[in-house]
Amino acid sequence: MAETVSQSVIRAYSTSFGLATRLLGRRHRTHVRNIYALVRVADEIVDGVASEAGLSGADQRAVLDAYVVETHRAMRTGYSSDLVIHAFAATARAAGIDETLTRPFFDSMRTDLLNAGTENTVFDPRAHAAYVHGSAEVVGLMCLRVFLRGQEVTESTRTRLEHGARQLGAAFQNVNFLRDLADDTERLGRSYLGNDRRLSDAEVLAWVARIRGQLADAKAVIPLLPRDARAAVRSAHALFGNLTDRIARTPAEQLYEKRIRVPDAIKTVLVARAIFMTVKERDR
Repeated sequence: MAETVSQSVIRAYSTSFGLATRLLGRRHRTHVRNIYALVRVADEIVDGVASEAGLSGADQRAVLDAYVVETHRAMRTGYSSDLVIHAFAATARAAGIDETLTRPFFDSMRTDLLNAGTENTVFDPRAHAAYVHGSAEVVGLMCLRVFLRGQEVTESTRTRLEHGARQLGAAFQNVNFLRDLADDTERLGRSYLGNDRRLSDAEVLAWVARIRGQLADAKAVIPLLPRDARAAVRSAHALFGNLTDRIARTPAEQLYEKRIRVPDAIKTVLVARAIFMTVKERDR
């Protein structure tokens, strides 16, 4: 039941990520969904839903703190009455996910609450890097631990894969920052990309260049992943690469008016290509 609940969370929140996880081998699929569900619920606590329900800033922090405590307790004991946390704890224990990864994630979530209520919180480069590490890079590392459990890899290969996982997570987060400019700045009062005003076209393109570099680093290590993880990672990589290209072609002012999406027909083509590339690798 806990795993079913986590699967429902991913289906409700992300069609693209849900599609990519279906390409994972059976031994990975549930674990990655369990990770996503936990981080999604935590993200909802800090992204305005609790506030809209009438909770004060102090109450929101208390809810998040309780969620953190319960998550870490479940990781130690293997049990929680919260079904999403219970599912995540089972994954964490199976894959060796520990508090060196969960604590930075929750620290980034706390950052959003600490800045809640200010007119506009601007993240300078150092704050941006810390936030992206906690909110996205460590999630990539969690997924990598799922993929590598039971696998023997050299230390140098593991180092390369960890760099790729961090870069892919960072790219995903930075793309979402550009997609969510209106919601982040106008509803939440957060400027994750370091601007205290609207981004110019040149600034958007600078972020696009940075994202493309991160995606390139991630792409380079996909062949080092276990075969039953490659198609899913390639699919997610391709979807965000396409999003990046669409953002690059969109005037900055329009990014504040609409959220860029990949049409379903294009998603299908990108996924098919990812599967084909992975099948070709199998033949070699």
